[in-house]
Amino acid sequence: MPTSPLVELVYFAGCPHVESARAALRGALARSGVALAWQEWDQTLPDAPDHVRGLGSPTILVAGRDVTGDRGSTSGRACRADKIPAPETIVAALVAVRDA
Repeated sequence: MPTSPLVELVYFAGCPHVESARAALRGALARSGVALAWQEWDQTLPDAPDHVRGLGSPTILVAGRDVTGDRGSTSGRACRADKIPAPETIVAALVAVRDA
């Protein structure tokens, strides 16, 4: 049985799109058949790993890659201009990694 990919939600407190990203992530995980579990990182906290710093908020990573293909930015903290990834984009990333 294949294992579920590591899924991470990266954000910072105060970003208005975080709850919508959680809802989209829940729906995408349910549609793709992947376990409804993910790691959340508030990138402003000292225990946040280096790989989540500089990403727009919210960012959804599947197996370490942004589901939108964005490579991130180290120019500082900002809400994503495109708000949240479309659920279909999240499902495609989950299925691609799961079936690889």
